[in-house]
Amino acid sequence: MVKYRSGRINEELKREISDIIHNEIRDPRLTAMISVTKVDITKDLRYAKVFVSIFGNDEEKMNSFNVLKSSTGFLRRELGHRVNLRYTPELILELDTTIEYGMHINSLIEKIKETTNHDNT
Repeated sequence: MVKYRSGRINEELKREISDIIHNEIRDPRLTAMISVTKVDITKDLRYAKVFVSIFGNDEEKMNSFNVLKSSTGFLRRELGHRVNLRYTPELILELDTTIEYGMHINSLIEKIKETTNHDNT
């Protein structure tokens, strides 16, 4: 039962944080496209690890991530207004690189396919 509740809370936090990032943060330094991929909240609901995926070149990615990290207080305050929990969790932002990793693995598979096709002909 507890795991089901924490899963619902994770999804609600993910939805709200994503909405706050897209609609409430008015920082011109946020140039890259930002997506909240996952939220993991601790059992005591005090801390939430927020995984964000940022699309853009490396410089844009790091600038946008630093802007997000500096606006965690604003994110937490807005989240406290939107989500009715006893404690508003402390947000810990993590950069999610699984999409880039998947694209890298896909390109390696494509290279292997090309070399095996050339060897067979």
